[in-house]
Amino acid sequence: MFHWRKRSTAVRASEPIDREESAAARPRIGLALGSGAGRGWAHIGVLRALKEAGIVPDVIAGSSVGALAGGAYAADRLEDLADWATGITRRRMFGFLDLKFWSNGLIGGGRLAEQLRRSFGALQIEELPLRFAAIATEIGTGHEIWLTRGSLVDAMRASYALPGILPPVKIAGRWLMDGAVVNPIPVSAARALGARVVIAVNLNSDLLGRGTVIQDHAVDPPADDAADAPRRFSRVMIEAFNIAQDRIARSRLAGDPPDLVIAPKLGHIGLFEFHRAEEAIKVGAEAAERALPELRQAIAALG
Repeated sequence: MFHWRKRSTAVRASEPIDREESAAARPRIGLALGSGAGRGWAHIGVLRALKEAGIVPDVIAGSSVGALAGGAYAADRLEDLADWATGITRRRMFGFLDLKFWSNGLIGGGRLAEQLRRSFGALQIEELPLRFAAIATEIGTGHEIWLTRGSLVDAMRASYALPGILPPVKIAGRWLMDGAVVNPIPVSAARALGARVVIAVNLNSDLLGRGTVIQDHAVDPPADDAADAPRRFSRVMIEAFNIAQDRIARSRLAGDPPDLVIAPKLGHIGLFEFHRAEEAIKVGAEAAERALPELRQAIAALG
């Protein structure tokens, strides 16, 4: 069983919080942390690099694994998350998953939720020292839900409840699933929460070949490869999710472009390769470091 080191809560409920206050010398900075499942550990590298460069966000909006990483950062648990992520191996990953083939998802999610509660406890979003939103999707209506109050753990769980893989989460009478279904990179939420400069982190930017239209293609007889069907099914499911995420992200970013995009090159890391955390973290940090000169220019221009 993985164990995150117990740390004191960043901000206690009894302490007054003024989340509207920002550094006077610069504009309010917002991060829009995108979805990407196993590629999401790159967010840890991005957040570390920005912090080391003295760039501290006032607002974080995250979808799916972006909500997990953003919530950990906001609660001063980012290094705990990094320790846990880099300890995952293939064997430990499968041992940690509680498979439930006849539930609302392939994975029950109970063990992960239990781990989160041990680390974050009953921490409320309102207690965080910055403005935070976890993006989720309401089942049935397709409404985009911004979780900005209440349990941080429940908000993160709802935001990463990948359809067909993890069961939905019921919050305030609404059944919620992965926010990436409607808003994979929530720039709109970060801006609405008061950010003047919005930095988007796109984990899927180098999945080549997305968005192309083939206007003339022949139909060949289907191949008889039934023996390979199970492997192809899982691969098709992953590919379908990748394509959908790319299309939705392109559309949302075109409608509400960020001031800067950090785009780690993570196409070589599979959607469910959570055991490659060290590699993903390194790639994320390198991408953020490359973006620093442009980011500083944006902050100066909008300050």
